[in-house]
Amino acid sequence: MKVNKEDCTCTHSGCPRKGKCCKCIKYHRNRGEVPGCLFPEEAERSYDRSVERFVKAVR
Repeated sequence: MKVNKEDCTCTHSGCPRKGKCCKCIKYHRNRGEVPGCLFPEEAERSYDRSVERFVKAVR
């Protein structure tokens, strides 16, 4: 968990799932979103985790 937390690229510092990858993926999947760690750095900072935002960011 310590390594996960150190490697986590999510900038939402208050996230209770930071470093808990399975919980993070489940949380965002249930909301129809993409976890922040999959976004390019600039797009991640928007906190918009929508699939649409992700597709635009990785094009």
